[in-house]
Amino acid sequence: MSYTFDTTLDMPFEAAVAHVTEGLKAKGFGVLTTIDVKATLKAKIDADFRPYTILGACNPKLAHQALQAEPFIGAMLPCNVVVQAAEGGGVTVSAIDPVASMAAVENDSLGAIATQVRGLLQAVILDL
Repeated sequence: MSYTFDTTLDMPFEAAVAHVTEGLKAKGFGVLTTIDVKATLKAKIDADFRPYTILGACNPKLAHQALQAEPFIGAMLPCNVVVQAAEGGGVTVSAIDPVASMAAVENDSLGAIATQVRGLLQAVILDL
């Protein structure tokens, strides 16, 4: 089972981050965190790395349902979406498959919620 949904965009990196953020918003997600991995690695360990941003996406309604169903599920939230410079050009966007990531949690009530989130994230990727 794959654990991400992926697509490649033909646009500048910063434009892709903004485009993905808007795509998430259109499907009811907000971006709670934005991690600039390239800048962080440079600042912390003086390592050069390709443009790579992690967006911590959250659909508040579905996150609330998940937290009510499983009190420790916050350790697996938010849903991460990675925007990274692709080898050979373009930008690759990858969204976590919440069904795959929550498979380790033994709580049947999370399945329906994870399936809803999966559908929304797949739609975001397809619509990019």
